[in-house]
Amino acid sequence: MTLTHLFSPASSVFTGGKPAPSRLARAGFAALFLGCASLVAPPLAAQDVTSQFQISAFKQAVAEAASVDESIGAFYRNRDYAPLFTGESDGQRRGALLRALASADDHGLPSLRYDPKELRAAFAAAGSTRERGKVEVMAAQMLVQFSRDLQSGATEPRRIDSGIVRDIPRRAPEALLADFASQEPITYFRTLMPRTPEYVRLMRGKLELENRIAQGGWGPQVQVKALEPGQQGPAVVALRNRLIAMGYLGRSATQTYDAAITRAVQTFQIDHGLSADGVAGPGTIAALNISPVKRLESVIVAMERERWLNRPRGERHVLVNIPSFKAQIIDNGKVTFETRSVVGKNVPDQRTPEFSDTMEHMVINPTWNVPRSIATKEYLPLFQRNPNAAGHLKLIDRRGRVVPRGAVNFRAYNARNFPFAIKQPPSRSNALGLVKFMFPNKYNIYLHDTPSKSLFNRDVRAFSHGCIRLADPFDFAYALLARQTDDPKGTFQSRLRTGAESMVKLDVQIPVHLIYRTAFTQARGHMNYRDDIYGRDARIWNAMAEMGVKLRGVES
Repeated sequence: MTLTHLFSPASSVFTGGKPAPSRLARAGFAALFLGCASLVAPPLAAQDVTSQFQISAFKQAVAEAASVDESIGAFYRNRDYAPLFTGESDGQRRGALLRALASADDHGLPSLRYDPKELRAAFAAAGSTRERGKVEVMAAQMLVQFSRDLQSGATEPRRIDSGIVRDIPRRAPEALLADFASQEPITYFRTLMPRTPEYVRLMRGKLELENRIAQGGWGPQVQVKALEPGQQGPAVVALRNRLIAMGYLGRSATQTYDAAITRAVQTFQIDHGLSADGVAGPGTIAALNISPVKRLESVIVAMERERWLNRPRGERHVLVNIPSFKAQIIDNGKVTFETRSVVGKNVPDQRTPEFSDTMEHMVINPTWNVPRSIATKEYLPLFQRNPNAAGHLKLIDRRGRVVPRGAVNFRAYNARNFPFAIKQPPSRSNALGLVKFMFPNKYNIYLHDTPSKSLFNRDVRAFSHGCIRLADPFDFAYALLARQTDDPKGTFQSRLRTGAESMVKLDVQIPVHLIYRTAFTQARGHMNYRDDIYGRDARIWNAMAEMGVKLRGVES
């Protein structure tokens, strides 16, 4: 039986064509499309295998079709154009590929990029050896596209937002095809997607939201600005019902904002980064009223972001989630230290970028070398109005000498020709506080202390020029130093007491990942959500929707 016969409409269980398919064809289709991993396609007719003319025609067709992608072409040249998908023993690979492509929606990927129906139809229409060569390459291209999207994301982040400067490793098509050829197909696909608990939980959260949307969502919104414990009435009933639908409250018929509702609201507030006072104030009501459709978009974007970071993150690493305003130390997958953070303002040039680097050292009693952008945009205009303003800052010339303010005509300079550096010596009032943590990068971003402690009491903490301020920098330093000294606190404090700038190298450098997740999970409990403070996730979702990512159960 030929490949054409195997996929022909007359023998397909999907078309209902007549005459009825043979027993062999029925078995082949049942196994191929209904999930049997042990499927082996019926052998090609002897004349197709032995005919030198047919072999040459197949090779020529593959070479022509693969010419649009040098890497795919190289893969087939290296195997003397032997088929990977259309050979007599390739049925298992065909079946695994078609099933994998059909799972694209499960991962929030643009399924129309690699439509299994299109590929199945192309297999069925391959009535000649040349056509079989063309569909061979078509299958290879779909495998490569799906594999790359599942392994490292379907989008190019830098094209979506200039603040996403993360390097995305993309594997060459030739390498992906070689792996597929050398492994069991099921094993191959399993190794592509992020093998993190977070990705698995995000997939589960996506499914739960899809099911909830199919059942009508979370019910009517709460149509008041605020509610407090003890209140009664229809708005309390709407709050109660929404909390029940979201899974925060068990079945209840109460019309009073009682203790159970208060506890449910507190849990909801914790999961959404709000002050857990149990009062449904304007911020809590606004978060409660966000639709499950919008939350589903956030989860799908989070899955894409997880694919961007699909590589080892380090047994010990620092993780900063920008929208959740938290910095963590992760050891072997568990959070061993956590502190609140302040991140960049939502204005151009001050938003904290997303990238990964390696922390090398900390500086105790740091000098603040004012970035030139701040020096020329903020301090130069200030000095032009009052040369003696900001007296805690020193003006430094190009030879490293301190320049008296009175000797400078600041009005003679602008942002382009300002010839001075501005520094703040170490002190408790230093803008960097008493310690900074360095992972040298071209964006001049680092973690540091701050004298402005009151900002850590805010729910939304986007106030810096881009660097990450820590609420508990000393404890953070102790946690880092505990790996290289028996007395981390004493080591740190002895340097601090000198008042002089001092660098402490880390014996083991630590990966640092600055991420941006408005949807993330916890090992137990509900999904967590945060505001899209920079609008990045909205732009990512729009890009994904444009390329064909769809929301299940949501009418377009």
